[in-house]
Amino acid sequence: MGYAFSRDDVAFLGSAAGSAALTELDGFALTPASLLRDLEQIRRTHAEHAAALVETVRLRRRAAAKLAGAGEWLFTDDALQQATPSAVARHRAERLAGRTVHDVTCSIGAELAELSRTCPAVIGSDLDEIRLAMAAHNLGVPPFGAGSGIHTAAVDPGWQQAGMARGAVMLAKADALVPCSTAEVVIADPARRADGRRTHDPAKLQPPLPDLLDAYAGRDLAVKCAPGLDFDKLAWAGEVEIVSLDGAVREACLWSPGLAEPGVTRRASVLSSTGKPWHLTDADPDDIPEREPGEWIVDPDGAVVRAGLVRHYAAKHGLWQLDPRIAYLTGDTVPEGVRGFRILDRMEFREKPLRAELHRRDCGPLEILTRGVDLDPDALRAKLKPKGATPHTLVITRIGRTATVFLCATPSAG
Repeated sequence: MGYAFSRDDVAFLGSAAGSAALTELDGFALTPASLLRDLEQIRRTHAEHAAALVETVRLRRRAAAKLAGAGEWLFTDDALQQATPSAVARHRAERLAGRTVHDVTCSIGAELAELSRTCPAVIGSDLDEIRLAMAAHNLGVPPFGAGSGIHTAAVDPGWQQAGMARGAVMLAKADALVPCSTAEVVIADPARRADGRRTHDPAKLQPPLPDLLDAYAGRDLAVKCAPGLDFDKLAWAGEVEIVSLDGAVREACLWSPGLAEPGVTRRASVLSSTGKPWHLTDADPDDIPEREPGEWIVDPDGAVVRAGLVRHYAAKHGLWQLDPRIAYLTGDTVPEGVRGFRILDRMEFREKPLRAELHRRDCGPLEILTRGVDLDPDALRAKLKPKGATPHTLVITRIGRTATVFLCATPSAG
């Protein structure tokens, strides 16, 4: 759960004295091994502020890999966990460029920071006053209760015509289920935990997704969701976009029909911290041949798999499926920048012959990938006991009704 910040904590942390204290604490390791010793020393100099200072320094260190320019930001543990990575928020902000946007679950302002770069005016609202106060600090707007920065009443419906400068940010305390602005686009990010556990049930999100959709019926709406939600059950009339960053699936975004690309109901957006993003939609071709395995096995990016666009990806890159029900692809070439597994041998999955073959090939470091079979890779690796020096990869999947092993060379990038 993390430390429970108070309004006094936020006020102190945002002051000159708090900033100086945070700079001082940067010199402490604050690791699990050193924490008790560090706390004892910090309490001698910072007394009642020690816990808030320590938590803030540790959260900032965690945030560095997720949020750009957040070195001076304030967070709660839960807010940082749910905050959208800057690269993902920037991708969404670019899609909404030029529109006025209201983030009705703004939390500590991670999404607002990117929206303010591309949108003429942005409003953020939340019911949590601590997070709103942190957002005010993070975004450089007047502090809570100081006048024009944060309002506790409904927002003037004409706020976006009020002469605000491009990129201006307004904050408000408001219930996400009670519309309080006439912004062109509404963004929401319902909390994905219920009863202390992560949930994939749309009705158990906070606020519940069905209630959120009812509250903004007829409005242009973008809702961030966990990629594990069953989108087919939602019967969503717009576009479902699955976004990955550096190979990890980060989120799904539901775009209402007014924000969706015509003819597109599924999109995979693959982002990279070092390269250009690329996209794939269900409007792209998906005709692929049925052939025996080629020279390589390719495991598509998770966004492609979650979006149900494996065949579309295969068609784009001249690949085909190992099995129509399995997301592994095969071909005679590997798409640029993608890991390919060069097939050395193919055999029915039986442990004893597989162990013997690995021993014959002097197999050492062993990566095991599975799909469509109920296997624990770590348990299997322990049974196979590879003791050699040559790295190999096992791709274990189901071809028809048969569990099949592809013994592959060390992965390489195309």
